[in-house]
Amino acid sequence: WLPALQLLRRGSKAVTRHWKAMPFQRQKLLAVTEYLPPRPAVPPRCLPRHTTEAHEEDGYARVLRQQVQETLRGSRMVAVCQYNSMPDEDVVTLRHYLRKHGIHVKFVLNEVVRPVLAQSKYRNLLPLFVCRNILLVSPETRAREMLRVLKGVPQVNLLGACIDDTILSRQGVEKFARLPPLEVSQGQTVAALSLLSSQTSSLLQRGPARLTALLDEHIRRLREAGGPTEPPPDQSTGNR
Repeated sequence: WLPALQLLRRGSKAVTRHWKAMPFQRQKLLAVTEYLPPRPAVPPRCLPRHTTEAHEEDGYARVLRQQVQETLRGSRMVAVCQYNSMPDEDVVTLRHYLRKHGIHVKFVLNEVVRPVLAQSKYRNLLPLFVCRNILLVSPETRAREMLRVLKGVPQVNLLGACIDDTILSRQGVEKFARLPPLEVSQGQTVAALSLLSSQTSSLLQRGPARLTALLDEHIRRLREAGGPTEPPPDQSTGNR
């Protein structure tokens, strides 16, 4: 049985759109007129990150900052050194030899010590904190002993120091270590000042002393010649 109406499609499907290559002139026009957004003057990766949320300060970081402030406040010598990895036994030995001279080793983090230095008199030491650093602090100026100990530890390199509120480089610390102790310098200064005063006193006393010597020599010659040196006391009284 076949239906009464049957549709039959013969032939291929009509395709009205075929792919056609774009003309070269139009390609150049589109490439020239393409919109290019302007580049920023500063790359985005170089800009500071915007923190939308205000993070609360960590209590442990606050305690570490207070410890750094107390350490810097009670130290006359603060040396910044670059620290490279070394065995724990060598670290203990280094601490022992430095502690014998009254020098203490402080391991600090840059994010902790930088805010403290920025608000203190040690702000000029900030460029030295670019890697893993340690601080060598002492209530006395022990530069000579510190250099002697660090000479045998190549893993710890001295970068700079602040001694008696004076910023010194490594060469400056070495020159400071070659200076004589403060007591010796004070003695030399006192000796130089006393020498000048003694020379001045001797120059001032030279004229009177020579005059006295000449008068004594003149009196002695008169006595040897037998002449009267001074009138008798009775004659001088009678004349009056």
